[in-house]
Amino acid sequence: MDLQALVDAASTRDWDTDPDGTVSVAVVGLGNYARNVSIPAIGAGDYTDLGAVVSGDPEKAARVADEHGAVALDYEAYVEGEAVGAYDAVYVATPNRIHLDQIRAAAGHGKHVICEKPLEATTERAAAAVDACDEAGVTLMTAYRMQADPVIRALGSFVAAGGIGEPTKAMGEFTFPVLAGSKGPEQWRLDAELAGGGALMDVGVYPLNTTRYLLGADPGAVEAMARASEPFGDRPDDPGSPRFADEHVHVLAEFPEGVVGEFTASFSGEAGTWLELVGSDGRIRVENAFVPDGERTVRLSTDAGDVEFSGVGADETREEFDYFAHCVLTGTPPEPDGRDGLTDVAVMGAAYEAAATGGRVAVERQ
Repeated sequence: MDLQALVDAASTRDWDTDPDGTVSVAVVGLGNYARNVSIPAIGAGDYTDLGAVVSGDPEKAARVADEHGAVALDYEAYVEGEAVGAYDAVYVATPNRIHLDQIRAAAGHGKHVICEKPLEATTERAAAAVDACDEAGVTLMTAYRMQADPVIRALGSFVAAGGIGEPTKAMGEFTFPVLAGSKGPEQWRLDAELAGGGALMDVGVYPLNTTRYLLGADPGAVEAMARASEPFGDRPDDPGSPRFADEHVHVLAEFPEGVVGEFTASFSGEAGTWLELVGSDGRIRVENAFVPDGERTVRLSTDAGDVEFSGVGADETREEFDYFAHCVLTGTPPEPDGRDGLTDVAVMGAAYEAAATGGRVAVERQ
């Protein structure tokens, strides 16, 4: 793939076969992201529409359902299968440790599932979610919107074709000042039991997963350092647990073929996201890499020349839901499937162990 072909591909759906039909989605969990990012993306999709919304807040569920012509359910009604004919698939957007319960309910009703990242709070629970969907014969996709972004997909093809030679190093950052908005320290993201951790689980997973996608490889071992000040430092009830609501985390990851990964994530500091991939014959840097519907700037320096482009691609959240629906309509397994999400949970679990022990921890293959 030459540089012009890369730029052209960054605005193209390489997966779309124009199938007939649409997939009606039930959104389980009506937090800010689900209401203001995901639901509009579902409504704007070519292959999706909103069938139902599920919340523990009846007033919120009714308001959102009325706005979008959907069915409103509480969690008990959802689990019991009320109005199950109103939707074909479920989007799980609850706090991480609740994902398994909602996935099992969906699978039990024979519904396909797209679940927010991380797939669950622990490796064991993420594996149980994968098993539940496998046993029910339904699709499980981890909601890695970057893997549906035409820009990132084009870069993946470029790297696989040797566009930067042999990859040698990957680096990335995601800083999200989680207390800068309307939510205070009581939010679930700072509850390590619900979240499974802190900044690494919530935003560090973006550079980790996107690098895995671009390299087509998984880390075999990690080292890490994590720090937290109040109110981030509350540990789970088990004082022996290595997991806590990390405010800052730095992970070194050993990929195959000698590739080194270095990722940082923070819950405080000036907001920013970027990703860089270095190879023997070139370098790729993506600015504003992980902001929803953000205008990414891509800079490439290769033996074939240099190029910079921005303002291409699409709303990757809409692309994510359309890609999921396309997989359901065509019977195609999604690339970011449940096991993809399970792998990241295992890597992050190893990173928390490494941060707690100060050692190098092997990542168990899932």
